[in-house]
Amino acid sequence: MGEEEREEEGPKEAGQKEKMPEERGREGGVRDPVAGLSIPRDWIERATDPRVLEKVRSGLWALLSDGTLLRRGLTTGTTAAAAAKGAVISLGGPVFTVSILTPAGIRVSVPVEGRRGTCTAVKIGGDHASDVTAGAALMARAEAIGAEAGYEAAAGEDPGPLGSDDTRHAEGTGPGGEGPGKRIELVAGAGIGRIGAAGLTVPLGKPAISPSARGEIETAIEEGMEEAGLEAVRVELEVINGEAIARETLNPKVGVLGGISILGSTGFVEPWNEHLAESREAEVLEADRVVVTTGRVGLRYSRFLFPKFRVVLLGNQLDRLRFREGQDSVLCGLPALILKWGMPELLEGTGYRTVAEMVEEEPGHPRIDEALQMVGERLPGTRIVLINRDGSILRELPPPHPPSVPPGS
Repeated sequence: MGEEEREEEGPKEAGQKEKMPEERGREGGVRDPVAGLSIPRDWIERATDPRVLEKVRSGLWALLSDGTLLRRGLTTGTTAAAAAKGAVISLGGPVFTVSILTPAGIRVSVPVEGRRGTCTAVKIGGDHASDVTAGAALMARAEAIGAEAGYEAAAGEDPGPLGSDDTRHAEGTGPGGEGPGKRIELVAGAGIGRIGAAGLTVPLGKPAISPSARGEIETAIEEGMEEAGLEAVRVELEVINGEAIARETLNPKVGVLGGISILGSTGFVEPWNEHLAESREAEVLEADRVVVTTGRVGLRYSRFLFPKFRVVLLGNQLDRLRFREGQDSVLCGLPALILKWGMPELLEGTGYRTVAEMVEEEPGHPRIDEALQMVGERLPGTRIVLINRDGSILRELPPPHPPSVPPGS
């Protein structure tokens, strides 16, 4: 896609989903390939856009229960991947768009500006009304390096200068992993935060780049190396004004210091706004058996824990949560959002900076149970399930009685 095709300032309409067959949703509808939401046929029939099915299947649009289509944005991980790939390709000439394979398995075309090894991508917010990182510029600088340097670092030596994420020696490209591998030195530069508290998905002191986002970036770099005919590269990522942008996020409160986080479990940002929140509220009330979850981890594991329930992602909008009388209702997710919603002062006087740190260091801390009881008081009759990142159950309210009844039964 050239510069003249950028009028929407967003990813290309025809997102391509790789190696994943289309799944049919409930009641004859389709499945949203990003959220995993089973969309009923009547939602589709309420849409006025004749391209509704194409847009839903692309993953670039979210369909609401009233037929409204909202545009998804791209995560910092996808944006960083675009900048990194563009920087590598631009070593051979100017580049204005790159194709990125997202963690959801969907390819998107992202506009970039890349020349002589330097490339910038601007984060697309979509229809997310309060995405403070929308419009942030992520820059990558790439240079070809000696293949031996990447191999030595991967073998356990110093991975690079202060700020390096680390260096990876990829497997060979043959069917059995044989043949020459790609060598990538990925460096986190200015504007990317560092982990300053325990309990997060990245070790203390490391750049705040989540495992899924890192995998997306490395895949993009490898594709760029293939196109440019390179065997080893060094790529430095930077977020312009990242430290200032981070002050408007939750990063300082959760222990991420000095910049924003590079995140993205799917590669897309859900288009949260008032309209979508109202649609999710309606979906919660519609189901007889419903699980409300606060994030992607909860969404993934709730489908296993409660297979007979409809699972609805509500994010941090718990103040909007309402269940109707007689509903079989569950609130399930990681502890931080849920516990702080019930008890905002949860961490006061504990010495912990984050709930994640408390859970990791002292999972039996009495404040966890106290906060859980307060959540239960706000949602009488609702089962509360706190899970760890591996899907194991940290706490339940009410607690299961022996013999334990399997969730979702």
